[in-house]
Amino acid sequence: MQTQSISLWRLRLATFLLAAVATASATHWALKWLGTPSNSPMAPWASPASSQTDPQAVARFLAGDQVIAKAVPGLPVVSASSRFKLLGVVAAPSSRGHALISVDGKPARPYGVGTQVTDDLVLHSVASRSASLAPSLDGPISMTLELPKLVPAR
Repeated sequence: MQTQSISLWRLRLATFLLAAVATASATHWALKWLGTPSNSPMAPWASPASSQTDPQAVARFLAGDQVIAKAVPGLPVVSASSRFKLLGVVAAPSSRGHALISVDGKPARPYGVGTQVTDDLVLHSVASRSASLAPSLDGPISMTLELPKLVPAR
């Protein structure tokens, strides 16, 4: 009797493992088949030869909580922190970059360098954690919006 119960236990274990492997394989292929194609906006990094960045894809991937706005010395301070909120940036040495900015409490929109943010300001430049606004692309920087400093996890 003892030998028969051990072989029955092994048979059940083998059946369970085979079913788990079959389920994992079916799930993998189903996700691969139903997944997003490599040229979709959800995967902008899929084509390394492409130098264009989809601003809407950037907006979906970036987020932030708070903005620190700094005015350029010599210019009047116009409560920019209450008007502009920097939620994220994409700055790459090979491209001009994008910033995700909320203006006047409206939903955030992605702006490329040189794009008009308000009637009187354009996105002048982006850095790794900041974005600069100016009256024109060739003009002096009016203000710099910065992302909050990262706090290390405890």
